[in-house]
Amino acid sequence: MAIQDFTAGQILTAAQMDSLQANDYNWTVSTKTASYTLVAADKGTRVVMNAAGATTITVDDSLFSAGDTLFIQNIGAGTCTITAGTATVTTAGSLALGTWAGGTLYFTSASAAIFFSGGGTSYGTATGGSSSSITVGGINYTLLTFTSTGTLTVTKAGLFDVLVIGGGGSGGGHTSASNYRSGGGAGGVQQSTVYIDADTTITIGAGGTSNNSGVSSTVGSLITGVGGGFGAFLSSQHSPGGSGGSGGGGGNNVSGRAGSAFQGNAGGLGSGSDVAGGGGGGFGSAGGNRSGTTGGAAGNGTDVSSFISGSTLYKAGGGAGSGLTNGSAGSQGGVAVNTNGGVNTGSGGGGSHSYTNGGSGIVYVRFKV
Repeated sequence: MAIQDFTAGQILTAAQMDSLQANDYNWTVSTKTASYTLVAADKGTRVVMNAAGATTITVDDSLFSAGDTLFIQNIGAGTCTITAGTATVTTAGSLALGTWAGGTLYFTSASAAIFFSGGGTSYGTATGGSSSSITVGGINYTLLTFTSTGTLTVTKAGLFDVLVIGGGGSGGGHTSASNYRSGGGAGGVQQSTVYIDADTTITIGAGGTSNNSGVSSTVGSLITGVGGGFGAFLSSQHSPGGSGGSGGGGGNNVSGRAGSAFQGNAGGLGSGSDVAGGGGGGFGSAGGNRSGTTGGAAGNGTDVSSFISGSTLYKAGGGAGSGLTNGSAGSQGGVAVNTNGGVNTGSGGGGSHSYTNGGSGIVYVRFKV
């Protein structure tokens, strides 16, 4: 109920008293179906947006006083964004309200307000990439898979689970048949739940070629899976690091570096005399050290089936190091010597005399349905 004015000595009717009591327990509700600008009469009430498309609720100054409050909630399918008109609106959360989101707008002065979120943010909806329906842990999701750069088109703002894998680094290569090379490192892996309220570019990182690191995969500026480091290709060289799972060391008994924290593992130790190269690091484990003239084993990848459902599927494995006896690719996403990393696997290339390529990255986005 909107604020009423009473005069000294006025006797209130039963209806007026009932209205005052009712508003303590059940605020007056005004439902809007299109963008709306608040008015002074909204003080102490509940403003409810119910629209299929995107809307705004605009807040102007000189309508409310310090201490005034009102509640705003969204029950429609479209995102409702609380928008500062001539007033200032601040919040520790988001002003974009998805379905079933809402909170209290509290005025600290006639021209400034703070929005306090009154509940958890729900999952959003979006389109893009290739779409499929999955069930993980008894929960139904829509899964969007991006194998090339594209746009995540947000139809309702909210939370999205994201798994990002960068491009793998190339396997170390050299034209001399007497030299043995290290495996490339896997692309970095990042998994997170993020709030997305606008169309967002999904970038798929390319795999590294000709002794180069892989390229990062990104979800806008929100999350990045960095590219994997390349494997060593000369006795005085080793992976440059600074990337996901770096390639194995190939010179002066130096190991590849792990790169970005929590996104990969170090490459294995190689030989300074070119008798064997180290294995490239994978997201699941570090690359193996060379042992005598045997190349280091490829680092393990990570099983993404827990995110996308289905049977076991490894991504982001390292490349095996070459030697008089080649290192093992293993059975968990590693890449064999003289083999390119698979497309959209984020795996490093195997050590080679001919410059193997790292695998391109991939991005998965899912939301509850």
